Amino acid sequence: MLDVSGLKAGYGETEILRGVDLALEAGEIVALLGSNGVGKTTFNAVLSGLIRPNAGRVTFQGQNVTGLSAVALVDRGLIQVPEGRHVFPNLSVRENLLLGGYRRGRANRAANLERVTTVFPRLQERMTQKAGTLSGGEQQMLAIGRALMAEPDLLILDEPSLGLSPLLVEEMFGLIRQLNDEGLTILLVEQNVLQSLEIANRAFVMENGAISLSGKASDLLDDPDLQRAYLGI
Repeated sequence: MLDVSGLKAGYGETEILRGVDLALEAGEIVALLGSNGVGKTTFNAVLSGLIRPNAGRVTFQGQNVTGLSAVALVDRGLIQVPEGRHVFPNLSVRENLLLGGYRRGRANRAANLERVTTVFPRLQERMTQKAGTLSGGEQQMLAIGRALMAEPDLLILDEPSLGLSPLLVEEMFGLIRQLNDEGLTILLVEQNVLQSLEIANRAFVMENGAISLSGKASDLLDDPDLQRAYLGI
């Protein structure tokens, strides 16, 4: 579904991504792991059309989409839930969700809304509540629900566990697994290494703008280099 080859990008004269290679098959959860400042957010921005790459190629569902705009990528079904949720705080939960299907999925708005509230029952209880008054966990549910309204073929989740309590983190990863079980392909971009590897099929570890480790998630869990670097073992 997604094939990234030799991707280089940055800001001005500063190069952040130094030749990233990553592939993702339909139906997978693939985790992109790494600490702060290694280039994960820049990678997401390139995939979502917010930054043009300096070199490399991005292929999505068999088509070269390198350098396409964010609007064009959304129309093709590549949808991102950004780090920090970025809900519209002064709009209601319902209004936030409807905006998710503004460009894509509008014809199935009612059915998509029903699906979202089935996955996230708490959103149904808060439909008229302003998004800015929700808890952090509820805002994350809303951000993911808003993305689902656009009928994604590939959903990119950028740090969905950030700022959540341990209990809510467990719940969030369970919901991500549920969405994948229903057929949604997911690129999970996270610092939470252990729980990401527990639900992912495969994983890539990014360091200094390049991929340093990759493989089956179960194999990486046992990798001594990853354990030393990220798990403190």
